[in-house]
Amino acid sequence: MQRRQFHQFLTSAVTAAAFLSPVLVHAQPRVLLRAGDQKGGLQALLEAAGELKELPYDIKWSEFPAAAPLAEALHANAVDFGTIGDAPLLFTLAAGSKVKAFAANRSDAYGTAILVRPDSPFKTAADLQGKSIATNRGSIGHFVTLKALASVGLKADDVQLRFIPPADAKLALTQGSVDAWATWEPYTALAETGGHAKVLVNGRGLWSGLGFLAATEQALADKRAVLQDFKNRVERAQAWSYQHSKEFGTTLARIIGIPANAAQLQFERRATRWQAIDAPLIAEQQRTADFYLAAGLLKQRLDVQATFDTRFHTG
Repeated sequence: MQRRQFHQFLTSAVTAAAFLSPVLVHAQPRVLLRAGDQKGGLQALLEAAGELKELPYDIKWSEFPAAAPLAEALHANAVDFGTIGDAPLLFTLAAGSKVKAFAANRSDAYGTAILVRPDSPFKTAADLQGKSIATNRGSIGHFVTLKALASVGLKADDVQLRFIPPADAKLALTQGSVDAWATWEPYTALAETGGHAKVLVNGRGLWSGLGFLAATEQALADKRAVLQDFKNRVERAQAWSYQHSKEFGTTLARIIGIPANAAQLQFERRATRWQAIDAPLIAEQQRTADFYLAAGLLKQRLDVQATFDTRFHTG
């Protein structure tokens, strides 16, 4: 075979091999999903259920102590999505964040509560008049505080609201710098099991118990298939967790760094269930937004219909 013919043969052979051999084919880069988590809840759930094994994409976890800093990260496009309660989601939407909720869950509202010291003489929300209450601005703790006050004929101006993060709020309560602390799980269970506080007012009948996975509009456009897969894994993991509550409680305690009894209490008490984003749910979120408007915390009415992405399937 002449040199020129040999060169043509070799070129053709290599070209064919490039199509046939996976080693020579340029691999597509794996999608990176930037997940915002609160106190390790989602990560613990997925890890315990084995749903983080053999992922077809990568996850970068960022943990936040509360919804407010997570919402800021969403607004700054520092994370693709995160887990966030109904009230803080409304605040970040009203501030102009380009995010939408694409998955919803509902929990028992008991653990979103107003706590007082174990020796406190307070009996009802009415006893909070003129007193100081620590919470996060725009949090579900803030929302339950306003609802609890309204239920006894009081307004926000009738108490002294101190907007500080959970760790500082707990310290302020135990040291007597504030009279009450409005918070949520797992902080409520931690305070109770640690003997630092008792529940004065729980969230049942005051708060919807709704929570969401909310993603940036860019992530919804660019990573929809990955977000759908993640949502499916979360739903499967949630079902698994209630069939293996002891095993999950142990994993949850390890990952989020709290005592096992507190982890078990908050997990079993929340009884979280993932559900479809339907008309009744959207109407409930609208009532929450309208309450914030009436309380003067939103400057203009927010139409929540546009803040949901309902194209993700459940199950």
